Amino acid sequence: MLLAFLATTVSVNPTQAENHYVNNETGDDRRDGRTAELSGLASGPYRTITKALQVANRGDHIILAKTKRPYQESITLQASRHSGMLTRPFVLEGNGAILDGSQPIPETAWEGVPKRPDLFRYAPRFKSHALLYLFGRPAKRITVSATDTEPPELKPLQWCLFRDHVYFRVEPNNIPAAYVLSAASLPVGITLYEARHIQIRNLIVQGFRLDGINAHDSVFDTNLLRLNCRGNGRSGISVGGASRVRVESCLVGNNGQAQLRTEGYSRALVINCDLVDDDPTAPAVVKRGGQVTVKNEPPPAAP
Repeated sequence: MLLAFLATTVSVNPTQAENHYVNNETGDDRRDGRTAELSGLASGPYRTITKALQVANRGDHIILAKTKRPYQESITLQASRHSGMLTRPFVLEGNGAILDGSQPIPETAWEGVPKRPDLFRYAPRFKSHALLYLFGRPAKRITVSATDTEPPELKPLQWCLFRDHVYFRVEPNNIPAAYVLSAASLPVGITLYEARHIQIRNLIVQGFRLDGINAHDSVFDTNLLRLNCRGNGRSGISVGGASRVRVESCLVGNNGQAQLRTEGYSRALVINCDLVDDDPTAPAVVKRGGQVTVKNEPPPAAP
């Protein structure tokens, strides 16, 4: 009996947790992920977060390098493998990196609008939750009424969704090819399902068709810390099922329908967050069930 207890204690010892390093510029999924820099023939970071998740175990840390290019992946943290322990959470450390679900819009997809020389349009592949990105950031969207018979008057670099087409106004004497334009493509940035004791921090999550982060169901003791969830088609953060999520010191804005979305029997504790709600079609919080508690607490005193 004592031996069985000791074996169990050793198997969940938090000191056995490992760091897995990811760098989407210098990394290679054939390396071992144990070091942030290349070392020898085998040691060095992975290229993808997906690979790190495939080898990670309970209580491990996945550490991203902040590079000049976004990580263009849709990832899932699920069940005990991607869970932590009460004294040591499973950590995804972003270090300010960008997780991006958008894809470039081909130049040939755009067509001019008759009698509107600076206005162009294209038919997006995914018409629901369509969003446009300009130079890697959400472009300024103008809301269209269901009763409108023509696209609205847009200022340069503004866009709208009208009758299943994205309309974009360029600057005078320009064409869409003069800009880096992309659209939401991948469905969800980070999906959490049946996992607990997780911390996701210091990450920008943008450009996904539905949600930046979706705690789908049975996600407990999860802390979203210092995230920027922007420009996602439905919401920046969605908490559903019976999940319990703490959202702390996050900036959530420019999302399509809601900044924070809840449903089911979930509970979300929101602390010292900026939920930008300047767009009337995308309020700060949309509740389809669940509970939301918002707190603004003073920052901790300096040591």
